[in-house]
Amino acid sequence: MAKEQMQVLNALDVAKTQWYHFTAIVIAGMGFFTDAYDLFCISLVTKLLGRIYYHVDGAEKPGTLPPNVAAAVNGVAFCGTLSGQLFFGWLGDKLGRKKVYGMTLMMMVICSVGSGLSFGHSPKSVMATLCFFRFWLGFGIGGDYPLSATIMSEYSNKKTRGAFISAVFAMQGFGILAGGIFAIIISAAFREKFNAAPYEVDPLGSTVPQADYVWRIIVMVGALPAALTYYWRMKMPETARYTALVAKNQEQAAADMSKVLQVEIQAEPRKEEQEKAKYSLFSKEFLSRHGLHLLGTTTTWFLLDIAFYSQNLFQKDIFSAVGWIPPAKTMNALEEVYRIARAQTLIALCSTVPGYWFTVAFIDKIGRFAIQLMGFFFMTVFMFALAIPYDHWTHKDNHIGFVVLYSLTFFFANFGPNATTFVVPAEIFPARFRSTCHGISSASGKLGAIVGAFGFLYLAQNKDKSKADAGYPAGIGVKNALIVLGVVNVLGFFFTFLVPEAKGKSLEEMSGENEEEEVPPELSEQQRSYSNRTVPYV
Repeated sequence: MAKEQMQVLNALDVAKTQWYHFTAIVIAGMGFFTDAYDLFCISLVTKLLGRIYYHVDGAEKPGTLPPNVAAAVNGVAFCGTLSGQLFFGWLGDKLGRKKVYGMTLMMMVICSVGSGLSFGHSPKSVMATLCFFRFWLGFGIGGDYPLSATIMSEYSNKKTRGAFISAVFAMQGFGILAGGIFAIIISAAFREKFNAAPYEVDPLGSTVPQADYVWRIIVMVGALPAALTYYWRMKMPETARYTALVAKNQEQAAADMSKVLQVEIQAEPRKEEQEKAKYSLFSKEFLSRHGLHLLGTTTTWFLLDIAFYSQNLFQKDIFSAVGWIPPAKTMNALEEVYRIARAQTLIALCSTVPGYWFTVAFIDKIGRFAIQLMGFFFMTVFMFALAIPYDHWTHKDNHIGFVVLYSLTFFFANFGPNATTFVVPAEIFPARFRSTCHGISSASGKLGAIVGAFGFLYLAQNKDKSKADAGYPAGIGVKNALIVLGVVNVLGFFFTFLVPEAKGKSLEEMSGENEEEEVPPELSEQQRSYSNRTVPYV
């Protein structure tokens, strides 16, 4: 028999949308703003790093990062993020959401600054220091995923919970946008002050010494928004669901939420003697209740991120291939940063940001399931539309069409699985595993991002080795790489069917916590002790 929901949790579920909801969105969202800025800003400056540190005298083209260095610089933050998601996800269930939340933010601030201060006398030592700080930056960012999602879902009411969690995630769009805009401003200002001839005119002079400051400033500014929200994060009370359901302190939960909701909430009398020990993570009971759900959230996020991150990382190459960015040798170093940043900002403005906010607007109307299916479906359609007539898109007259389809793919990633895979794991698991299960799901996504980032760096290379980027083996070409991504999206579509719909339901209803049986009070003492003994101890 389902037990009644606690008064404090019911009060949260039916609360009208209030000021504290928006405060929570901003506090949690600024973490995501920083995450996106830090993860994506590196792709704006990788070409510049190649010119500064890997210039070859007499070479026809500007210096580029060797494949192993490019993979390390781009991918090391993902490895850190994956580790952080698992570690802080687990810690968030053990110590509480709030305690861990400040740690992740501090780590992001320190490592953003550290990345920009990367030092050394040789290119190798600068790249090694940069990679060291970016790994730990990623580790902090990783903690933000499960904690921000869990905190927001536990603070929300059931009517608009989807919109609130996806609004936190949507701040990622603004982070990407801010990274692009800031890179445009900095590169334009430096270009104005320290102008230089293009590479083909003056190979050495085309990269002015001051260009070394540009990438450092771009990377370090990511620390600012995180530092500004640290104080507010520390002032947030622990979520009522953690305090009441995991820490078992209903009085504290009621007191905290009375302040937040500004209503009087009575704590229910304790019934500890009636409680039975509950099943543990990965026990048979957990797997029978939530095993398929966890499989659904991990596989869909994994498949989505293969497609999402491979696009993001080779988009500057796509822009070059279709002529949005001129050949590198016709520009100086700062001009190239400006052009790459401008192209990425346009994509973010036209497709990435609107996609996120479409999800916010519709997720509680049409549901998570429908949005995710629709997103995977259209991503598949547009990937194949880009891939099959790929040669057609490379002709000069057809560039705009290519960019439109490319933008639509991004739009439906964000008005689709990129947002819903973040929202759902924060809603469907019990409070005592919520942060851990979200961490496992998001870590699976980052594994997909690593496959996308590393795999497609090599896969998308030209089939003719002489036309491939310096140091890379021949790949299968952009056309075939896009076909592979289309197939990945088809798989994502089908794995979506494992994930339940949480629209309009309370978290306890979704996770089955209301149904977790209690030992009936009329049982004898002997039966009670026996029943307590046979239940797996957590």
